[in-house]
Amino acid sequence: MADESAPLAPVELGAYFALIEVSSLLRHAIEQQLKEAGGLSYVQFQLLATLGDAPEGRKRMTDLADGVVYSRSGLTHQAGLLEAAGLVTRAPSADDERSVTVTITDAGRAVLAKVFPGHIEELKRLFLAPLDRDDVEQLARSLGAVRDHMRSAPPRSAAPRRRGGSPRQTGA
Repeated sequence: MADESAPLAPVELGAYFALIEVSSLLRHAIEQQLKEAGGLSYVQFQLLATLGDAPEGRKRMTDLADGVVYSRSGLTHQAGLLEAAGLVTRAPSADDERSVTVTITDAGRAVLAKVFPGHIEELKRLFLAPLDRDDVEQLARSLGAVRDHMRSAPPRSAAPRRRGGSPRQTGA
């Protein structure tokens, strides 16, 4: 294992700053495209796209929050905005009375169909254009490994909720 107290090598620091900048530039461009094409925020698009890919177009709110790494309260707000726009419905879960299930509507699917072509075009133009097939495959492997590592100890918004009635342990 690498010495965690050692300073980053220039190439490591460069990779980190490049990732941050690429992420910021890409997210900004995608947010603009989604807003112009469908009146969606980035998070709203993530939610609709996740629901669109889900079996029967529905997921529990906690599973959505865990998947998109968004606070549960923030997700509740975004789902409320999508519901008010007629793009999703919310209902008590049939499996767990404490849970809420979100389902994409036909109108939500129509908005996804409207924004996807421009979304794909932006991804190709900004993110994929300077890369060849081997670069994309290596990037997918590298980012997949980092994602999997980070998901092994996710932030609270991405951590599955504890099941069962045992009290939390506290450090005294």
